[in-house]
Amino acid sequence: MSSTDHPHRPAWFDISTPDAPRARRFYQDLFGWSVNALDANYALVGGDDGRPSGGIGQAGPDSPYTGLVAYFPVDDVDTALARAEQLGATCVLSPTDTPVSRIAVFTDPDGNHVGLVSR
Repeated sequence: MSSTDHPHRPAWFDISTPDAPRARRFYQDLFGWSVNALDANYALVGGDDGRPSGGIGQAGPDSPYTGLVAYFPVDDVDTALARAEQLGATCVLSPTDTPVSRIAVFTDPDGNHVGLVSR
């Protein structure tokens, strides 16, 4: 199946943890991921083609979440978040611009963290 068959498959993942160096070592050893630390708080992990496919970040006391979040691509993050909230979601990370995209995170009605990322 092509990506057009499933346009909302995860586009990015993020692991937010209280011990980012430990998590980077763990996943690097487990999966053989290449890790590119951007700074002391965040590292990109590479995909098969050399492009990053996710990140591992340091969670602090003000972090909106800890754990693993899969980010799904949408045309408009704000509109998709509003629709999710209408369906019973709770916003955890309001729409935020990053250097490469716009993101947001919500919890679904069962409490699972889900990310949105602009296409």
